[in-house]
Amino acid sequence: MEVTLRVNGKDERHEVEPRQLLVYFLRDRLGLTGTHVGCETSLCGACTVLVDGKALKSCTRLTVQCDGQEITTIEGLEQDGELHPMQTAFRAKHALQCGFCTPGMILSAVDLVARGDARDEASVRHGLEGNLCRCTGYQHIVDAVLAVAGEGR
Repeated sequence: MEVTLRVNGKDERHEVEPRQLLVYFLRDRLGLTGTHVGCETSLCGACTVLVDGKALKSCTRLTVQCDGQEITTIEGLEQDGELHPMQTAFRAKHALQCGFCTPGMILSAVDLVARGDARDEASVRHGLEGNLCRCTGYQHIVDAVLAVAGEGR
């Protein structure tokens, strides 16, 4: 089946198997390996991407379901050599360690801030519940998200 997607600002048209998961299309077909495969059950959030601006776990979405949609991966956040403010905040606030969860966490955080749902520590923690991190203890992640949300106010 043929799909047409806009991935990180670039139009993509490909033949895909109807049952191919979006995470594998991004990684194997397009070489966008920043989208990680973790649990494959939508529990960990490592595979999170933005679909039409909304955070979505790509391990539970078929590529064909995204036909005609815009996909943003961690590789697509950086613009003209400049990191996205969320990427910069994660670095500045030491909100990453091993980095496995980081791409999905950042994309979820971008959506959270865009929706205006990063009002305080409790709302950020609630908004990121679907993204697991085994290294940081979350406080630095929360601090980074609140820093970006505060800049937008």
